[in-house]
Amino acid sequence: MRGARIATVLLAALLAGCASTPDAPWQSLADASQWRSVGASTLDARWQVRDGELALTVAGGGDIISVDTYGDFELELEWRLPAGGNSGLFYRAVDASPIWARAVEYQLLDDREAEDRIVPSHRAGAVYDLVAPARDVLRPIEEYNQARIVACGPRVEHWLNGVRVAAYDTDSDGWRRRVAASKFAGQAEFAKARRGHLGLQDHGNAVYLRNMRIRSLGQGCP
Repeated sequence: MRGARIATVLLAALLAGCASTPDAPWQSLADASQWRSVGASTLDARWQVRDGELALTVAGGGDIISVDTYGDFELELEWRLPAGGNSGLFYRAVDASPIWARAVEYQLLDDREAEDRIVPSHRAGAVYDLVAPARDVLRPIEEYNQARIVACGPRVEHWLNGVRVAAYDTDSDGWRRRVAASKFAGQAEFAKARRGHLGLQDHGNAVYLRNMRIRSLGQGCP
């Protein structure tokens, strides 16, 4: 009997240790070797890293993905676009084109001039075509914006300039209703992966990203 109690205590301690697994250290994503074009082994030359900034310098470079994959993670970066600019950041993405058909997108947009601003769920910080940002906290066009994504199992949060602007749970009925009413309704694999690449979109204009870093979250992530 005493042995059974000891085993129970040891099991509880083991489970507690798993639940408190520390988060991994931050990893910079500022090196060109950490990115490649979708479906390729190298990075298109129109995507370049200069002084720690990853930029699409000339439209036509195509979408790109991270070399590594991530499951539960916290991602931070700063981004800016030219006037009227449009781009997107994908996560838990599959290395297949079109990337948007399977991966959720954090929208990068000039909400002042871009044509896509007309649709609320297409504005900066949105879960593209699914969840509109709760507030307009976008900075002037010449300034960098701060983006943050926290992904923990089915729960994901989008942050913009220090404000949580969108959140969702892929296991919820509300999420399923949103997908059914969106452009992704016919995409059977959309948002199904719990681990995948990061992706950056070539939407026909320049995009600039800096101070991009990521860390994997431990078990029992918030």
